[in-house]
Amino acid sequence: MNIRRVRFDHPDAVKLNDEVQAEYHLRYGDGGDATPLDVSDFDPPQGAYLIAYDEHDHPVATGGWRSQDQSGEGTEDGDAELKRMFVIDRMRGQGLARRMLAALEEDARAAGRLRMVLETGTKQPEAIALYTSSGYEPCTGFGYYRDYEESRYFAKQL
Repeated sequence: MNIRRVRFDHPDAVKLNDEVQAEYHLRYGDGGDATPLDVSDFDPPQGAYLIAYDEHDHPVATGGWRSQDQSGEGTEDGDAELKRMFVIDRMRGQGLARRMLAALEEDARAAGRLRMVLETGTKQPEAIALYTSSGYEPCTGFGYYRDYEESRYFAKQL
């Protein structure tokens, strides 16, 4: 797996983002994640967006982080928020999500972030299993979905 940093508006990022949004819609029936995101949210040093490519240079996995600081809505100074973790269907079960997560954690740590935070949902049990097995623990809800019953929030010190 070859992991590359790209902008959030890179054609491969747009393609994978469309796929993850379609999956969110299938699972939740709500049109996908409505959290406001800006391309610049993932620009270094305040964030990063990564894509994993297979041996044929096809994009197969993605994820990003963006800086979050104390907002009065559950985030703390030094937080990095994980966004758009996704592995295409045919590549699942091979450890790509775990490798992408580790790369994002390392990148956020190198940028001086202190804690990785994320929101996922009850209809994504494989995501919850990945995060809890990677050292993430439940935390206070934050951001756009903080009042949604199906949302689950996790954090890990970097």
